[in-house]
Amino acid sequence: MDTEKIIYYAMIAAASLISITLHECAHGYTALRLGDPTAKESGRLTLNPIAHIDPMGLLMLIVMRIGYAKPVPVNPYRFRDRKKGMLLVALAGPATNLLLALIAGRVASGLMPQVVRRDALYYSVYFLIIFTQLNIGYAVFNLLPFPPLDGSKIFASLLPDKWEQLFYQYQKYFYIVVLVLYLLGVLNVIIDPVISFLYRLIIS
Repeated sequence: MDTEKIIYYAMIAAASLISITLHECAHGYTALRLGDPTAKESGRLTLNPIAHIDPMGLLMLIVMRIGYAKPVPVNPYRFRDRKKGMLLVALAGPATNLLLALIAGRVASGLMPQVVRRDALYYSVYFLIIFTQLNIGYAVFNLLPFPPLDGSKIFASLLPDKWEQLFYQYQKYFYIVVLVLYLLGVLNVIIDPVISFLYRLIIS
């Protein structure tokens, strides 16, 4: 493996750890603000990425730029409004990734005209572009309405109580759906255009 590939994968690994950590902390902090300290009591309100990493999810994030982390523990019955609380907590993670992508992407876009050679500025912009792409992919993937992704919790919180209960009762079968869609390449067909659109929108 040549030096450029080593640098590339090192940047993806670093970007993945930062993105996962802030994503999960956003879930936990939002839950805390809404009255549920479960994440804090479980030691998940930390910037230490080891507390949030799922090895397979991290590997997917590095290789595919979409992945997942260990879910932050949440007790929805500690919220004043259970459904609204779960909706906001679930949205907090992807929203954080989109915000990170927006900030990193706009900084990269502003610095690009100044890059004239492979120096520290070049690699800084390179990292910011990778960071932008990864955070967009992570946000879009997590918004899919399949357990255990955040989108499933957003979707469930919008259902009537009876349908919400059925959704969670059969959620284990949706893991198979996600795997099949991935193996058939359907997931890429669904999310790649969205990721590309958001990337072009941010990196103008």
